[in-house]
Amino acid sequence: MVTEQHNSHDLQRLFQSCFLRSHNTVLEGGASEPLYSPAGTTQKHHTIRFSHDYYASALHEIAHWLVAGPQRRLQEDYGYWYAPDGRTEQQQREFERMEVNPQALEWLLAKAAGFRFRVSADNLLEGLAASESFKHDIHRRALALCAGGLNDRAQTLITALADYYQSADTLLPENFQLAEL
Repeated sequence: MVTEQHNSHDLQRLFQSCFLRSHNTVLEGGASEPLYSPAGTTQKHHTIRFSHDYYASALHEIAHWLVAGPQRRLQEDYGYWYAPDGRTEQQQREFERMEVNPQALEWLLAKAAGFRFRVSADNLLEGLAASESFKHDIHRRALALCAGGLNDRAQTLITALADYYQSADTLLPENFQLAEL
């Protein structure tokens, strides 16, 4: 549930305090479409842009950044394939396969912030909801991340979110129930 407590500007400040100096990366809202763009001749910082000022969009785009390795972070949108809304069933299966890790990590970020996570099938035109296997895969991956599968960047941000939102014991496996998805 979005509350005044969940303001995307607060999330931007937290993110910058964690990663501006160490990774030259900023988080910006207000975009019509999410986009990651590396620093270069036209911009000083690597920039994660999220849709409008939506807190959920920011968490999702941050999760993609946290999953991406150093070489991927040098490419626009990390160099990944993306088919827009209106995907075929086969494209949707590929989308789900590629989204398990970022969405599991997004769930952990949301828990640390005390924010409701919702699985995104991102295919409204075709009416394809998230498959049950996709939900199961996200759940399994979230539990694995809780058991010590976080990289340093993810751990840094989860700790910062938990401190800011005063959420304790964020990464306990019992906090992640398949029924929530």
